[in-house]
Amino acid sequence: MDALVREILNVLGQFNPWWRDEPFSDLPNWRRSAWKELQDWLTKPPARRAVMLSGARQIGKTTLIMQAIEGLVASGVPPANIIYATFDHPLLKVAGIDAVLKGWRLREPKAAGLEYVFLDEAQLISNWGTWIKHQVDFNRQRRIVFTGSATPLMEVNQESGVGRWHTIQMTALSFFEYARLKQLALPALPKIGEPEEVSGLTTSGLQNIREKAAPYVAHFHEYMMRGGFPQTAQVESIAQAQRLLREDIVDRVLKRDMTALFGVRRVLELELTFLYLCMHDGGLLDMPALCSNLTVKRPTVQHFIELLEATHLIYKLQPFGYGKEVLRGRCKIHLADAAIGPAIMMRGKAMLDDPTALGVAAETTAFRHLLSRYRSRNARFSYWRGKEDHEVDLVAEMGGELIPFEVKYRSDASNLRQLKGLLELCEAKKLRHGYVITRSPDDIGEVKLPAGKSKTKIVQIPAALLCYWMGEVEANGE
Repeated sequence: MDALVREILNVLGQFNPWWRDEPFSDLPNWRRSAWKELQDWLTKPPARRAVMLSGARQIGKTTLIMQAIEGLVASGVPPANIIYATFDHPLLKVAGIDAVLKGWRLREPKAAGLEYVFLDEAQLISNWGTWIKHQVDFNRQRRIVFTGSATPLMEVNQESGVGRWHTIQMTALSFFEYARLKQLALPALPKIGEPEEVSGLTTSGLQNIREKAAPYVAHFHEYMMRGGFPQTAQVESIAQAQRLLREDIVDRVLKRDMTALFGVRRVLELELTFLYLCMHDGGLLDMPALCSNLTVKRPTVQHFIELLEATHLIYKLQPFGYGKEVLRGRCKIHLADAAIGPAIMMRGKAMLDDPTALGVAAETTAFRHLLSRYRSRNARFSYWRGKEDHEVDLVAEMGGELIPFEVKYRSDASNLRQLKGLLELCEAKKLRHGYVITRSPDDIGEVKLPAGKSKTKIVQIPAALLCYWMGEVEANGE
């Protein structure tokens, strides 16, 4: 046995303590909403595919894998038939996947039954897409789960990946998951599965919610400043949370992943582009202004935006419509987490004193929760612009139905003059419901419209409660 093989065996031994019958340590006793979906694919897969856990750095992918392995061992799967390897480790990255699996079997002879292969940061494996395709096509006794915090575009778009893996998208912690992780003592509220259920609450039910909702709003504001990452949620101070977000998550993506995975050499221009997007979170992308201010060419900026989206730092929201309507329109850019912008600009708690910044953070956070909630229904998301530039922040299209959401994180949320875009869209499309996402717990329930004004029900829901309810439903697998 040569020195390299011995080193590989030593590293694998450290990563796989279950081979030595050692107990799992430091795993949280609660699980992310993606847990159930991963379990289904491991135990009773709907199709013969690998599973990709996709999401930003530090989002909880490795923890979810370890919880899955703990469950497999507890269910009786032989520990020797389970391997975990992270290709973030320089030795494993250099050795390659074949050497790692050979080392696994040198150390742990195969037992009867299926094999379970868990590969962290698989995008660092040479020709990983081709390797997984081959495994899925020809090795029926092996189930594979792999992660990617930065999936190279050229690999994602490869034809070889079609039908070979199922993607589970992991977003930042929902407000519900954050509250559970922090063990917040919040007053019990009725469970709301869909936003339209708010319109069916009785007067006494609404009043009961108003009386209990104030602590939710206070914690929601802290949640938006800390960020929805498990690590930042648990540190002591807001300043420390934002520093970790800036240094451990954003900087590693911009300064390491972009170079290692995508060959980016103009890192300063990339950083300036991202800083510009942070300063315009939730706004329409003004490409000419961005290129002019940064003196960066349009194709370069477009490429940077694609990379930032691929590394899960931003979301693009296209205008409502089809074909040329979308191509002619400008997209909106949302950060993947509302805390990223304040963390990059080291604003601390200043967001709480800036109504505009707080409103942008609420819109970004609500959008992320709705995106996560409705992704399993193949929802199409867009924003809408009508006459005189009246706008609706978010439109979810599911099964032929349009569901519009307008964020008015202010004291006059129900002022009809502030809702011209929402009313215009609901009237034009003859929609059953439209929603206003508000700030105050008092602003909950149906908005009274002038007689004959519209047949649409306009329903107000405080952002803190909407995000909590949507996260709770998703966490319960409903």
